[in-house]
Amino acid sequence: MAKQVKLSARPRADVGRNSVKHLRTRGVIPAVIYGHKDQPSNLEINTREIAAVLKHAIGENILVELDIAGTPKLSLIQEVQHHPVRGDILHVDFLEVAMDEVLHTEVPIESFGDADGVKNYGGLLEHSLRSLHIECLPKDLPEIIRVDVSALGLNQSIHVRDLVLPAGVKATSDADLTVFIVAEPKVEVEPVAGAEAPKGPEVIKEKKPAEGAAEAAKK
Repeated sequence: MAKQVKLSARPRADVGRNSVKHLRTRGVIPAVIYGHKDQPSNLEINTREIAAVLKHAIGENILVELDIAGTPKLSLIQEVQHHPVRGDILHVDFLEVAMDEVLHTEVPIESFGDADGVKNYGGLLEHSLRSLHIECLPKDLPEIIRVDVSALGLNQSIHVRDLVLPAGVKATSDADLTVFIVAEPKVEVEPVAGAEAPKGPEVIKEKKPAEGAAEAAKK
């Protein structure tokens, strides 16, 4: 099950670029919570607190009990925006959820074990599908889907339909999508030393009319 953590937040009235700069000087970042039955609300959260939450999580599928000025709201971290160069957290989207309502989200996929086709036959394990779309109740939400690939031989694959999911979790991705496959190793053919390139057919150029007349005169 995904981790459930507590996080404090405060309503945010000011919006715009200047207000965002002012927030960061105070050690907080902008956020928004939406979904369920309420209108979207602008928030501000402590930069260090949200960074600590994300640092200790396997993925970004984290159930958060937001304490918004004394009002608790259960939410799911929906999106985290990072600075493209520094990696700083710029903005966080929270999706409000209810414990008795089905979630539609996606979770990362990870392999474990040494594939037989890799270990014994030199194949290459290809990870084709990085995340899985699922539906479940919040209490059943997994942080990550781990897949045992140890039995995979050469040219064998695991599809979405083959995944063994935790209780209460249903995959909504296409069942025929390939998740993992063991491909045959690529063999490079080295050129043979001293071998000449094959010659193409000899091309006989057609003589121009003037050249043909000159040769006939010589004869």
